[in-house]
Amino acid sequence: MPKGVYLRRAQRAAWLAGLGALTGALLATPAYAQKRPAPQPAALTIPSNPDEAFVALREAARKNDVDRTAAISATLVDYPIPSYVEYFRIKPQMFDASGLARIDAPDEQVRVFLKRYQGEAIADRMRNDWLLVLGKKRDWANFDVEYPQFVLKDDTQVECYALLSSALKGKNVAAESRAVLADPRYYGEGCVDLISYLAQSQQIQRSDVAFQARQALELNFTTLAAKIAATVPDTPSAPTAPGARVDSDTLATVVKMARSDPAQAAAYLTATGGALSRDEQGAGWGVIGQYAAKKLMPEAAGYYKNQMTLGGNQWLSDESQEWRVRAALRQGDWKQVRQAVELMRPELRTKDPAWIYWYARALKADGRTADAQTQFQTIAGQFNFYGQLATEELGNRITLPARTTVSDAEAMAMRTRPGFVRAQKFYELNLRFEGNREWNWELRSMSDRELLAAAEYARKIELLDRTVNTADRTKAEHDFSLRFVMPYRDIMQRATDDVGLDMAWAYGLIRQESRFIMNARSSAGAHGLMQVMPATAKFVARKIGMTDFSPSMMSDPNINILLGTSYMSMVLTDLDSSWTLASAGYNAGPGRPKNWRSSLSRPVEGAIFAETIPFTETRTYVKNVLSNATYYAALMSGRPQSLKDRLGTVAPSSITTTSLP
Repeated sequence: MPKGVYLRRAQRAAWLAGLGALTGALLATPAYAQKRPAPQPAALTIPSNPDEAFVALREAARKNDVDRTAAISATLVDYPIPSYVEYFRIKPQMFDASGLARIDAPDEQVRVFLKRYQGEAIADRMRNDWLLVLGKKRDWANFDVEYPQFVLKDDTQVECYALLSSALKGKNVAAESRAVLADPRYYGEGCVDLISYLAQSQQIQRSDVAFQARQALELNFTTLAAKIAATVPDTPSAPTAPGARVDSDTLATVVKMARSDPAQAAAYLTATGGALSRDEQGAGWGVIGQYAAKKLMPEAAGYYKNQMTLGGNQWLSDESQEWRVRAALRQGDWKQVRQAVELMRPELRTKDPAWIYWYARALKADGRTADAQTQFQTIAGQFNFYGQLATEELGNRITLPARTTVSDAEAMAMRTRPGFVRAQKFYELNLRFEGNREWNWELRSMSDRELLAAAEYARKIELLDRTVNTADRTKAEHDFSLRFVMPYRDIMQRATDDVGLDMAWAYGLIRQESRFIMNARSSAGAHGLMQVMPATAKFVARKIGMTDFSPSMMSDPNINILLGTSYMSMVLTDLDSSWTLASAGYNAGPGRPKNWRSSLSRPVEGAIFAETIPFTETRTYVKNVLSNATYYAALMSGRPQSLKDRLGTVAPSSITTTSLP
């Protein structure tokens, strides 16, 4: 989900976290400020190795350190990627230390940069940054010129500024704004400014602002929620003190209470809900239902039934709408599944194959077989979890599409593509974010055959994650041997045979875990192909009698695969040989799927269990691992496969302890 990663996430987080500190700074008196001793500049140390200096420049730019980026960039006059040297020098002049856009940014330097590197990925990145600056200082003349040239348009805050610019020119943008303002995690200053203007110009109502504040509160963004609430104008008919709630105190309390104790929130809403409108009561029950569903409480479906009776569906966040379906799925209430999907925001129910699939299943359960078949057919051609399940619902097993092969000459012709050259340099420096940006930019306008040539080139130079991701983009011509590569096959065969493990499942897991990046490291410290945590590696090594194990060995694919597959086997045994449970256990720890299944009231199909996993990361992980494994099995065996068979059925059980980490 690209939403303007890299600096933009940091900017938004810093903006939210820093509001309180900013207020304190504004209250400081000039006299006090004059008495503070001037900070002494630290001595600037610059690595003598150009590559090390470049990495240091990038880090300084990330911190928006103007002095350090200027000093380091001056030493990199002949560096082979001059565009990034210049970008890293200019960017800190556009944002302050907390990541907020500066109104005194060097506009002329930016213009020169955009002209010099026109058409390159880094120019689009620079234009994105500049649009944030232009929006912040309300320079709509330049903003309106630059915005149409912004290619990726993956920054919610920029989209908010674009809508604000249109609104200021008299256009009604309320409907477009509601579509953009769907996830408060990406709002930043621009979207609060948009909400404020739309409220003041009466393009949106108090109820719209209340909904936006409530969405932020659901995510526990209390500062953002207060900031949004304060945008409502103070009018005689709706007096609002600065910073006062636009939402009722009762409903805000329900949201906060539901996060920790949905039952308590339900009791509170029942006792006090009479002071709320029907829509507000419905919104309250929707929030309670969401948190109850995430805790796998059987009462969740009942809370959602209250919501559906009262209405107010337009005031439910996407998260509440999705968990309304999941709560009904877990209870086996297909009528409520159908109704819940039909009530979803149209963009949600028609773009996500999950809700198309479950809607079709609900239609089928209602005896509307022809309607269900029509729905299944809309996604059966997709190479994903729900596309595969829809294929099986139509009576077919999962097979591989015809293979399109490209020549060595076509593949090697890719080596001169400027974006790929820059990407390889970044990968050498272990700067994967910049490398992936350059690589993906080069792919934008490629035909399917060119994409396969690029994927094959990536395979030849051992950039296997780029092989997979590039081959994944094709629409009509495919090569699944590139989408589902199988490196280290001899090692994998030996390791999986030794513990009796399905090699297709092991490959499916590695594809999801690391995309075959041998030196991949997670923020939690997981290492290598199979992303084994240090403590887990030590535990498994001891269990299998590896007395000479040390963490440095995890860089060896032989050791990484040996310990990873051994742990997979242990988890599988601990979880009743269920691939669904074991995939969840590998990601979230084996204790969690035991807890999740203990709350079941009856056996459920594996797809329902996977869809209702409370953790978003683990839910996505399980679906992808088992989807991958199904295609790997088809590649290895040459025979049609069944994802449904892999998912199996998950039955309830009492919680039992586990000795596995």
